[in-house]
Amino acid sequence: MIRRVPSRQRNAIIKPEKDKSAVARLGLLLLGGLVLAGGFVYAGGKHFAALRLGYQTEKLRVALENAREEQRRLLLEREAAASPARLELAARKLGMQPLQPAQIDPLKQIEVKAAQAPATDKTEKSDQMKTLKVETKSKTNSQARIK
Repeated sequence: MIRRVPSRQRNAIIKPEKDKSAVARLGLLLLGGLVLAGGFVYAGGKHFAALRLGYQTEKLRVALENAREEQRRLLLEREAAASPARLELAARKLGMQPLQPAQIDPLKQIEVKAAQAPATDKTEKSDQMKTLKVETKSKTNSQARIK
């Protein structure tokens, strides 16, 4: 075999060329990785925020249902307290009495008061009679208008 290169010949020192595009590619790869990692972190934060909102919504839904149930209970309690039988019982306990016929007709009420409290002074008595006459006239006028 033939040797073409002598064995004792030294090769020249070769300096590697700097590949400027490799540095740009590595920077672009690093930037892409950071954007992708940031996207995952952002999506994870949104996911956990959605979970937290879901739990809060469920708590509010339960609180709303409890409030509606409480409202129903209070309405029933109010209606039971305002029932005529219960109101009549409470009124009797307070010492109230059923409505008297004299309380319905104001003229009868005035006549009853006049009969119960006789006037000591003649002017007071005449004032009461005038009031009674005026009220009687106004009543007859209003009755005539109605008819």
